[in-house]
Amino acid sequence: MAEKVAAHITGTVVRVEVAKGTAVAAGQVVVILESMKMELPVEAEVGGTVVEIRVEAGQSVAEGDLLVVLG
Repeated sequence: MAEKVAAHITGTVVRVEVAKGTAVAAGQVVVILESMKMELPVEAEVGGTVVEIRVEAGQSVAEGDLLVVLG
């Protein structure tokens, strides 16, 4: 079953820390967001393999937007 990693705050994607096919551990940072001039890490809640990346650096996201899908 796919695990979805969503933005926990509205902001801008600074950096995507993973690539498609990357094995990710629970708690690992997958995306860095910037909001109010602060960089905030977004972590995977569970481990898995990155099957889809829905954002890229410079993209604006809203709270709840899908960032990465783990399989």
